Amino acid sequence: MSNRALPPPPPPVHLRTWPDRHTLLTDRGMALAVLRTKHLGVGRLLLLWLCGAGAMLGWALLSLVIQQFEDKDPLVFVMGPVFAILGLAALIPSVIGVALGIRRDRKIRELTDAWLALDSDPVSDARLRAPGASLAWLLSSVVLCALGLWASLGVAATAEPGRDTYGDVAFGMGAGLVMWLTGLVGIVKAVGYYRWALRSRGAPTTRGAHR
Repeated sequence: MSNRALPPPPPPVHLRTWPDRHTLLTDRGMALAVLRTKHLGVGRLLLLWLCGAGAMLGWALLSLVIQQFEDKDPLVFVMGPVFAILGLAALIPSVIGVALGIRRDRKIRELTDAWLALDSDPVSDARLRAPGASLAWLLSSVVLCALGLWASLGVAATAEPGRDTYGDVAFGMGAGLVMWLTGLVGIVKAVGYYRWALRSRGAPTTRGAHR
């Protein structure tokens, strides 16, 4: 299985060939472990931050266009479109990356629910909750949200006419907003996953469906 691939869904009832329950639980536990890592792994958190950094870079390039207009830079008609294109080229893929990540999370939950429905195993089911990973996502995202709010509100509150340009304010507030939104996505994911894992563990299963 490749590093990016997700486990396949469990086979239909008429195609299941597990010789005994122990074998089923082994495959079930392995699939759930991979799905848990794919959902709350460090790589997913770093990927979210990378998308946030890309969005900030894109916004910074777009802010340069505003600054050039304010400074009445004669190169604005040459460099302005270049900065705008580069900014959108960094911003749009970052937004798409977050959207695809949310879509992938839905797929992971569907696969996890399908594997959970096969049977019940207290050991693998307890690991599914992943309190440590959920807490790491939550705390790091809360910090990122706080930094984003501090940056955006701080820039707006301390801006002074004649000292700070509209471009400076737009960049500071936009960068702070991107940080806040990135952190908010992480918070929603951490809390949502933890609540979903608790509900899934308490849901009835089709024990013995492999037989």
